[in-house]
Amino acid sequence: MKQPVSRRRFMNRSALFGSVLILPNSRVFGANERVQVGVIGCGGRGTGHVSWAMKSGAQVVAVCDPDEAKRRNAAKKAGGEVVKKYGDMRELFDDKDVDATVIATPNHWHALATIWACQAGKDVYVEKPASHSIWEGRKMVEAARKYKCMVQIGTQQRSDPALIQMRDMLDKKELGELEWVHSMWYAHRGSIGKTTEPQKVPDGVDYDLWCGPREKVPLMRKRFHYDWHWFWDYGNGDMGNRVIHVIDDIHHVLRIDQDVPTRMMAVGGRFKYNDDANTPNTEVIIMDWKVPIIFGSRNMPYIDPKSGKGTGTSVYRRFGKGHRFTNLIKCEKGFFSVTRGGGKVYDNDGNTIKQLKGDGGGSHMKNYFDAVKSRDHKSLKADVEQGHLGCLLLHTGNNSYRVGQAADPAKVAEACNSSEEAKLTWESTAEHLKSNGVDLNIEKPTLGPWLTFDPKTERFTGEHAEAANALVKESYRAPYVIPDQV
Repeated sequence: MKQPVSRRRFMNRSALFGSVLILPNSRVFGANERVQVGVIGCGGRGTGHVSWAMKSGAQVVAVCDPDEAKRRNAAKKAGGEVVKKYGDMRELFDDKDVDATVIATPNHWHALATIWACQAGKDVYVEKPASHSIWEGRKMVEAARKYKCMVQIGTQQRSDPALIQMRDMLDKKELGELEWVHSMWYAHRGSIGKTTEPQKVPDGVDYDLWCGPREKVPLMRKRFHYDWHWFWDYGNGDMGNRVIHVIDDIHHVLRIDQDVPTRMMAVGGRFKYNDDANTPNTEVIIMDWKVPIIFGSRNMPYIDPKSGKGTGTSVYRRFGKGHRFTNLIKCEKGFFSVTRGGGKVYDNDGNTIKQLKGDGGGSHMKNYFDAVKSRDHKSLKADVEQGHLGCLLLHTGNNSYRVGQAADPAKVAEACNSSEEAKLTWESTAEHLKSNGVDLNIEKPTLGPWLTFDPKTERFTGEHAEAANALVKESYRAPYVIPDQV
């Protein structure tokens, strides 16, 4: 059996011969043979993937994390001392016993880890969001195709029967023509706190490896793990943490491929929390497409109007129902309220027409390992190109927010008047903020401009293009650099 070429030998040989060698996974699997997996990123999600991979028929032979305690814990869960433990993912990519990888690192590592894995001939399952920025996503697609690797994105709702059934009903126009879409995921998250001086990196953590492509700056957050989500350098806010699932749902069920929205804007802010984070705790993204598309994120709690106390997660009310985590898809004859695990189809009076049952996408990891064996990327439920195109809906909207400026409430209301649902969404958001004691005349929202996006070049054009394009491709710290030619 031909052994895979290690990444180091691959890179050396490429430099020597002045060309790039294509390294498809060379192992041929028997019908019942188990794929040998290396899990990279051993936090809560990654450790969960250890169990999911084993339940899906794979064998976890290696784990990797710059945090010694986390990789030790993941190895214990995977089988103990027989499981190899790496701090540097490049060493795992050199391991000939690893056929495929599962990547659950912070977002800023997703693209480079995927590209390195492909260059080493390893297949990839990488957590959502597929990329940290637009340019990265396209490079991931190029690497997957060049090295003939299977790359699955961890948007597992694409494998949920309820979403697939909703997509089929929309294809057949069972509720008539589409009118508008509003997807949301509201999750109460408190402030992460405020530091006054650099914090100590936890013992056993290789901070240089953790920072990777980003600058190695002093640690300025109280909780080292997880709270990186709320810093643009590493995460994409809750839009890229939770809402990306329903954003991807819309890309999936409406079959938005090369016809991604070309105009978008966003509004929001980090209201009330005087902390170290710089991503919004409230955000609305509005997109012009064939029909209006709205995405919403809220982290502040629902305030009971009688007691004035926070009682959990915020709620959006329409059609006489309360919505927190769903895809509202309005058609002529009714609407869908469906996401992970299922939902219902209603008529225009709010009466249930049909219940759609889902399973949360439990077969998503198995679908990946089946593709590893078949070598057919078209069989993947969330192939990297679909993940990248879905992420365009996330990144373009977030980029509008990031180049925005503080604005008076009246100006924000005017900007959000592009459709009835956009108008109602902002009105509901403003009321929610008011109930939390936020005066928008004092804590002014950040209003992002309407941006124009060219799907062919994956760049912005027209007004505000220079500022928005500065966010399309990030800068990278050597040696953690994504090359123009992957």
